[in-house]
Amino acid sequence: MSLFGNFDISASALTADRLRMDVVSSNIANANSTRAEYVNGAWQPYRRKIAVVEPKTSTSFDNYLQAAMGNTGGNVVSGVRVTSIAADPTPFKSVYDPTNPDANARGYVQMPNVDMLKEMVDLMQVSRAYESNATAANAAKAMALKALEIGK
Repeated sequence: MSLFGNFDISASALTADRLRMDVVSSNIANANSTRAEYVNGAWQPYRRKIAVVEPKTSTSFDNYLQAAMGNTGGNVVSGVRVTSIAADPTPFKSVYDPTNPDANARGYVQMPNVDMLKEMVDLMQVSRAYESNATAANAAKAMALKALEIGK
């Protein structure tokens, strides 16, 4: 691994965590949006979004060479990346509110499938992951600086 490999891994995780925080904040902001998408002539409520994260494998020549020589177990993971932002398939919540203009004939309104408790837990988890990755990047920076001081 090169000197900057640790920085690349931490930077990819920080980028993915930032996007995940944006998705969670969008979910929280639209928790009461009953008209988010126009489908087949009718308004649909906001559907909760989820960021799909997967490991990013390195495709450098050195990794292929090491794998061909048998020195590694295959692909080398070099961080993470967000592959897509998927819609949560859970059903919408029905709330009885006959005064709402979006209510159906029986008086029920389709509300978004956003659970504020889930969103707050996700936000706490992502913020802790972001903090951990920032700490790892700072530790790698400190080690690189100490290595440069050895040469003095």
